[in-house]
Amino acid sequence: MSKPTPPTWVRPATVLLAIVVPVALLLTNVRLLLTPAYVQLAYRMPAFPEDRYGLTRAERIGQAQTALAYLLNDAGSEFLGDLEFDDGAPVYNEREVRHMVDVKRLVQAAMRVWIGSLAVAGTLGIALWRLRGVGTVAQGLNSGSRLTLWVMGILGVGLIVTFSTVFVGFHRVFFEGDTWLFLYTDTLIRLFPERFWQDAFIILAGSTLAEAVALLLVTRRTVR
Repeated sequence: MSKPTPPTWVRPATVLLAIVVPVALLLTNVRLLLTPAYVQLAYRMPAFPEDRYGLTRAERIGQAQTALAYLLNDAGSEFLGDLEFDDGAPVYNEREVRHMVDVKRLVQAAMRVWIGSLAVAGTLGIALWRLRGVGTVAQGLNSGSRLTLWVMGILGVGLIVTFSTVFVGFHRVFFEGDTWLFLYTDTLIRLFPERFWQDAFIILAGSTLAEAVALLLVTRRTVR
């Protein structure tokens, strides 16, 4: 007796699940980096540069966490624009505030994609499991983990070979003009020097790779 033919949507759904996996994994780790805990960790990394213009580590951490809070809340640009140092000088100039408004749009769009990717993965997983069993779900997750390894491998090579090119390229893709270029005396550079972003990209790539390997190993036996 022949096996019943699966619905025509099963194969596309499995492929879509595989495509969603790297998006969900990567953006989950992005969200974990957007936390006060990561700011604390970043500033305590070995050889993290001191502020050459006088801000203490505690002051930098406090201001960095405030900037992070702005990216995730519903406040307007005045949330940062009205901030002042103890001497009454504004924490951010107009150019920096405009850039943070752009960053906020990007971050909140990424968070919507993240939630959407988790919802799609969960919906597809449940539907495939109920119709075709855990093996089909494992197949989609296994393929997704392999795709994640390829994507993060390419990103990792880029970070190792030329971080500056990847960093500049990222800004040119997601931000218009040169609004993301600042002086070394500007607060954003003082709070988030290049070393901060190097560590963030390395942790992001490393954690996503580790999760993809774990998912590959967990699903491999079920697929077999």
